[in-house]
Amino acid sequence: MAAVIPAEGFLLTGSIRTSDRGVKPFQLWNSFHALSANGTIEKTHDKFHLVPFGEYLPLGDFLRKYLGLKKITAGRTDFSAGPGPQTIKVPTLPSFSPLICYEVIFADGVVAAGNRPKWLLNITNDAWFGTSSGPYQHFAMARLRAVEQGLPLIRAANTGISGVVDPFGRVIKQLSLNTQGVIDSPLPKPTKRPTVYSRFGDWPILGLAILLLISSILGEKRARSQ
Repeated sequence: MAAVIPAEGFLLTGSIRTSDRGVKPFQLWNSFHALSANGTIEKTHDKFHLVPFGEYLPLGDFLRKYLGLKKITAGRTDFSAGPGPQTIKVPTLPSFSPLICYEVIFADGVVAAGNRPKWLLNITNDAWFGTSSGPYQHFAMARLRAVEQGLPLIRAANTGISGVVDPFGRVIKQLSLNTQGVIDSPLPKPTKRPTVYSRFGDWPILGLAILLLISSILGEKRARSQ
């Protein structure tokens, strides 16, 4: 793979990562890698939002022993979770936050706190959805993250939907579901300032919800007293 990478470029891809030989306990990670032209893995991101029953079995020891349950995917070893979102910096590229598969659907977990990147990268395998509403819903959720964070988003899905999304959620270029091809596009610029959501998260919405609850309770009490 390194042979086709330009001298100053990188291949941004995904691969299973394992613990070193002889290290116990043996561990697996679903990982993203930035591979340089000399074949060196410069940066790695381990998926931290794992799929229950697919990538790991919740309460695994108990469920295996007493109920005989197993993962629905191949292999006996559960994947291990990574430490969380991170901003990756490699030469010649603006800093970015890698998101593996459905990590992109969690609004509050796509950017490392205090380290805002220049763009978001979502790599995913949506083949298991088949030709259904799943890939379209997944792509729509990814677009929402771009709007919330004020960051452009690049999405590479092995069976689609792949695309380039600007920080306002507009799709610049796209490869449809089950379409083979290449997207060649400039990277849109992020918003000049962080968005309200990227700064405060869900707290403004929660605050408004609490105010509405309090006002409704007070209004009901006032109506009963009249």
